[in-house]
Amino acid sequence: MTASKSYAAGSAKASLAPFSFERRDPREHDVVIDIQYCGVCHSDIHQARDEWGGATFPMVPGHEIAGVVAAVGSKVTKHKVGDKVGVGCFVDSCRTCTSCQRGLEQYCTNGATWTYNAKDKDGATTYGGYSDKIVVDENYALRMPKNLPLDACAPLLCAGITLYSPLKHWQAGPGKKVAIVGMGGLGHMGVKIAHALGAEVTVLSHTLKKIDDGKRMGANHFYATSDRATFPKLKGYFDLIVNTVSADVDWNEYLKLLRVDGTMVLVGLPEKPLSVGAFSLTGGRHSLAGSAIGGIGETQEMLDFCDQHKIACDIEVIPIQKINEAYERVLKSDVRYRFVIDMASLKSR
Repeated sequence: MTASKSYAAGSAKASLAPFSFERRDPREHDVVIDIQYCGVCHSDIHQARDEWGGATFPMVPGHEIAGVVAAVGSKVTKHKVGDKVGVGCFVDSCRTCTSCQRGLEQYCTNGATWTYNAKDKDGATTYGGYSDKIVVDENYALRMPKNLPLDACAPLLCAGITLYSPLKHWQAGPGKKVAIVGMGGLGHMGVKIAHALGAEVTVLSHTLKKIDDGKRMGANHFYATSDRATFPKLKGYFDLIVNTVSADVDWNEYLKLLRVDGTMVLVGLPEKPLSVGAFSLTGGRHSLAGSAIGGIGETQEMLDFCDQHKIACDIEVIPIQKINEAYERVLKSDVRYRFVIDMASLKSR
């Protein structure tokens, strides 16, 4: 076992504080990663505050992990010491179910092993990336982009793949009109990726205060949803709408923005059940769908795509000592567009 430093939530809604624990020694197919950066996802806050239920404490959040391989097991072939690698939302899966065999490990029938707040196959608690190191099977570690800053690529492991997966699955590209609802940590990545795929991109945001950012990132159009003229103007316009917000919205109004056979995909996590009228779907053969991150193969494809197109997240780098302040700022939407923790700050705690 190897001692590891971290920040953890000791109980629901408690402030995160220094916490030491032990990582397992590397097995024959494991890599040991010195974590250099970890993105801060809104789901970290939900889980650390037990807002989804089932939380286990102490909890070390973090599933947007970027670092360097420090050691490898005796049978590792995919990575070597010194490689820049990343770890996303899960660190294992059953590997045998239909989903895993299709490269859709995120939908593992027997349950993927999440990077934190979960139990691994040995029954040990998983601890995430707000720490100085992690040990993971080589098959669940990813090659990070070589030509982009490592800190700005950390959030690609969640925010990036969360948008890339539905955009690819629903074939965003030339000739397609795509709307991204919400211009936050998820939405800004949707704009960049959809633009790079060749789609016509529209941002639907509550106000126009981020219009300059949206246009800089590749949006062709930018509309305020608080302006009621927006919805009748855009009725029947989009092939695909990707909704990144977790707020309760009028789903029927958004579905009216779809063309015949159009799809709206939910990647945010609203607290209330969705309320959708039957005619909003049947009136234009519309589809309402959901999407969650991506499998290992697709995540690697996304990282390579971002490397090729020079796509990274817009970030604000913070020391770990400011994580509680960062949580409050995320809740106020006071970040453009993703916090990333510099793990070197753990050494000065």
